[in-house]
Amino acid sequence: MTLNLDSARSLCLLRLSAIGDVCHAVAMVQAIQRQYPQLRITWVIGKVEYQLLRHLEGIDFVVFDKSLGWRSYWQLKQALSGQRFDVLLHMQVALRATIASMMISAKTRVGFDRARAKEGQWLVTNHHVEPLATPHVLEGFMGFAKAIGVQDLTPTWDIPVPASDSEFAANVVGNDKVMIICAAASKAERNWLPERYAAIADHAATLGFRVLLCGGPSELELNLATQIAGNSQSAIENWVGKTSLTQLLALLGQAKLVVAPDTGPAHMAVTQNTAVIGLYAHSNPGRTGPYTSLDYVVNVYPQAIAQQFNGSVPWGTRAKGADLMKMISIDMVKAQIDRISHQQALL
Repeated sequence: MTLNLDSARSLCLLRLSAIGDVCHAVAMVQAIQRQYPQLRITWVIGKVEYQLLRHLEGIDFVVFDKSLGWRSYWQLKQALSGQRFDVLLHMQVALRATIASMMISAKTRVGFDRARAKEGQWLVTNHHVEPLATPHVLEGFMGFAKAIGVQDLTPTWDIPVPASDSEFAANVVGNDKVMIICAAASKAERNWLPERYAAIADHAATLGFRVLLCGGPSELELNLATQIAGNSQSAIENWVGKTSLTQLLALLGQAKLVVAPDTGPAHMAVTQNTAVIGLYAHSNPGRTGPYTSLDYVVNVYPQAIAQQFNGSVPWGTRAKGADLMKMISIDMVKAQIDRISHQQALL
């Protein structure tokens, strides 16, 4: 049954993490805003993710800081004290999100369908989205908009960037044709080899791209960037750990092309309408790939899965192993760079 929110006044969205997922959620929430401009929308979001989205228009944010442990739930309860929402969109399948949802008072509580409502989510919801057999994460999220009567589910993004960050990116990029490598995923096993990233940077340089390395300040990312730069024969610029999330978003928007594994910045680039070459071995790009660049993914996931399972596997099954990314060759990525550069006239 589809809900109708024409007479509703308030909606709470619960999606705490991660960067890529909240980027998908932005397209959904902005579809809701187009359909129901009268709705007051509150988004319960993670601390890091808030830094990326805090300038969104028409959204009241409540930050959930999981580093506080059990105190984070009490803090959330206090922040929402006295508020009762017409509808809650419970969009995260995780035990901490299930517990957090109990701090939110709402008449209608929309969750995933029974097959996807894991970690106890089905216990705290009373309305469910339509089942989808093989959805991309973005399409799964759009199911929540559809469940409350949104008709235009075309994904679009408008994530405001402070003028100072846009100016920063413009000064860095100038008039150059820039390719950005965001080399690191949240788990080291999903990272490609540094010497192969370096070879790709060298190839891009021969095509006329100026190559930047971008990413966060973690030790893993800093070390990987140093290794890539050390293996390259071209002048790679290392910006890893030197930008805020909104500065990174602005840089991704100024770039012509982004190369990345299954990581948040790939989806940030999608929101900026920048072409992305995704490198996938562990996860199914049909589910988690860069949504507007799925045709350019370098995908060895089917081979990785075939090595570990006989026959078909449930949608979204992850392949496991520390060496799977080695299955992606330099030539595979070069071919996609050449193809996308030609087809989208990037050079």
